[in-house]
Amino acid sequence: METIERIIPAPVDTVWRLWTTPEGIAQWWAPDGFRTDVSALELRPGGELVYTMTAIAPEMVAFMEQSGMPLSTESRKVFTELDEPTRIAYRSLIDFVPDHAPYEQLTVVDLVPTEEGTRVVMQAEPLHDEVWTERLVAGRANELENLARLVG
Repeated sequence: METIERIIPAPVDTVWRLWTTPEGIAQWWAPDGFRTDVSALELRPGGELVYTMTAIAPEMVAFMEQSGMPLSTESRKVFTELDEPTRIAYRSLIDFVPDHAPYEQLTVVDLVPTEEGTRVVMQAEPLHDEVWTERLVAGRANELENLARLVG
């Protein structure tokens, strides 16, 4: 598992709400240069989060086009565990990699109250190769930076 940790300067209830509501997710979920639009959210084990991530910054549009990837990608996550307000776990459908069969990837997020706010500990299964795993980790780290900026 790949582990990413970040202190978010907000109470755990605030971080939980930003992670589990369409309005919250839309504000920070996407990496820089992308926008996220949530179309479905069923917050229960077995429930789905469906959203579309769209490249909007010129450099991200160029990267997506050069990689042979669409500018907008619908993504699906199925919640495997929810323990309000401290744990969120979900399986992501990885179906956007050119020339690679779709597969699932598990992410487990623990939200730990601290004096500084909330310590987020994100553990993610690696993707199919080192390059894509590095992209995943960089994207998730960037998302946590966006979350910290949002509440900071």
